[in-house]
Amino acid sequence: MDLETKNRENKIYSVTILGSIVNLILVIIKFTIGILGNSKAMIADAVHSLSDFLTDFIVIIFVKIANKPQDNDHDYGHAKYETLATLIIGFFLFFVGVGIAYNSIMIIYKISQGEDYSGPGVYVFVVSVIGLITKELLYQYTIIQGKKLKSEALIANAWHHRSDAISSIGTTIGIGCAIILGKKWSILDPLSALVVSYIIIVMGIKIIKKSIDEFLEISLSDDVKKQIIDIVYSHDDVVDLHKMKTRRIGSIYALEFHLRMNGEFTLFKTHNRISEIEERLKNKFGQGTHITIHVEPIKDKNDFLDILKK
Repeated sequence: MDLETKNRENKIYSVTILGSIVNLILVIIKFTIGILGNSKAMIADAVHSLSDFLTDFIVIIFVKIANKPQDNDHDYGHAKYETLATLIIGFFLFFVGVGIAYNSIMIIYKISQGEDYSGPGVYVFVVSVIGLITKELLYQYTIIQGKKLKSEALIANAWHHRSDAISSIGTTIGIGCAIILGKKWSILDPLSALVVSYIIIVMGIKIIKKSIDEFLEISLSDDVKKQIIDIVYSHDDVVDLHKMKTRRIGSIYALEFHLRMNGEFTLFKTHNRISEIEERLKNKFGQGTHITIHVEPIKDKNDFLDILKK
């Protein structure tokens, strides 16, 4: 494992471990206060924080596997294990959201049938506000590091933190209204949990879709493709770029395209030109970028004019 990859892995670990410590503390506090304060919304929020805590371990385990170097069975390395980690996180979010929704609906139904529900205590509201602020700060830190390290698993985990923060918003509003308006409006507590569940489910589906797209090797975004084209054409000797194919392997880009260059160049000179282009691309997208370039010659002026007509 090279130094750059090792440093990246260590940074992902440190960010994730910090998140897991914060999540563990929140899980204990939320479950305790939710049970003592009789708040279904707080308990639902605690379950969400618990799933967040579990996904931290998924990131740690799978990122270590993803950073293993290529071997005889994995010519492109193990980077897609990071995509697998992202997919698992997406499913975690989805099923947590469904579970919270089911529980909330059942409570709302029981209340509508006349079952007594006393609602949350005041201290539950205070804990909810603290949890909201904590998870939003954790999201901001993790998303910045995820983008900096180009880690989809870390970015997905950041969104798990954000979904927890959003669920805390719903929890805070529901608990606050239930406390202020009195026992008559205690149904707002499970209603807020239901709203939270919807947000969590939507986020889970988005992460699942993005992960599946990567497994199906969907092309990179148009913005990234434009950056590739601009970098290649910034080299004076490139006359034409065509048949470009792109995909993502975990946090790594894989690029493949054909170039047309002066057919009178020696093999040595052509090799140097291609190496320069590869280095520019790797400086932009990371040294682990897989690049395959097929070179075709332009022998005379007529060939160049034919390209311009296409």
